[in-house]
Amino acid sequence: MDSSWDELTLAFSHTSMFPFFDIAHYLVSVMALKHQPGAAAAAWKNPISSWFTAMLHCFGGGILSCVLLAEPPVRFLANNTNILLASSIWYIIFFCPRDLVSQGYSLLPVQLLAAGMKEVTRTWKIVGGVTHASSHYKDGWIVMIAVGWARGAGGSVITNFERLVKGGWKPEANEWLKMSYPAKVTLLGSVIFTFQHTKHLGISRHNLMFLFTMFLVVTKITMMVTETAIMPFASFEDTLSRMLFGWQQQFSSCEKKSETKPSFNSTGSSASKPIADSSDRVKKKQTKKTE
Repeated sequence: MDSSWDELTLAFSHTSMFPFFDIAHYLVSVMALKHQPGAAAAAWKNPISSWFTAMLHCFGGGILSCVLLAEPPVRFLANNTNILLASSIWYIIFFCPRDLVSQGYSLLPVQLLAAGMKEVTRTWKIVGGVTHASSHYKDGWIVMIAVGWARGAGGSVITNFERLVKGGWKPEANEWLKMSYPAKVTLLGSVIFTFQHTKHLGISRHNLMFLFTMFLVVTKITMMVTETAIMPFASFEDTLSRMLFGWQQQFSSCEKKSETKPSFNSTGSSASKPIADSSDRVKKKQTKKTE
């Protein structure tokens, strides 16, 4: 049983991403670009700008990881096959007659299949980023985490720079200020694979790749089918934030409660004073009448 499981996970870890998984990644990325307001009209007015933006969506993770490692950012242009493949998908999505590609992509089974295959590529990118960073910094596990995260989710980060140049940048859409689910789960995967790479996690790489990929695919498909944006580990984030960063709020709330109790006592004493004074006045008036 163990041998068959190892054979399955080992064969899965040796799966090539080209061409089918890469096509799914390019398809989902370019369709996300087309669904942005005004993207289709901008492609007809300025095709070169639209093509460049599409390449940032498709290869943004590789560009950002090269920047972090002080490598040429245009290194992705050296892979002519992937550039031609991504460019072809961009062309048929934006300029296909009668918008047939977008109509076919609107079917839910097609979206689920493409999204699941894209999550498979996310695992491969994380592993590739961690391995590539370890070749430069063998003991720099923070660098491995950063490069693995950049390789897996850098597309959404690098496109913020493109929006800033075009004047369409919004603070609430910044990944640094408000991380999305892909950015969070990629950061989690980068930490896990870094610990595995540095021998701090007792599991083989191919087993971890299989388990993490299944987690990504199942979670993504569940979120799409149920049409909910609930994070699978939101409760864990809340608990961890309260444990690490909620002490000051707890102390401040206790201090406020202790301050409010004397205030109630003081108000009670102040309210009893007028009553005592009025009773003394009544007694004085009665004594005067008796006299």
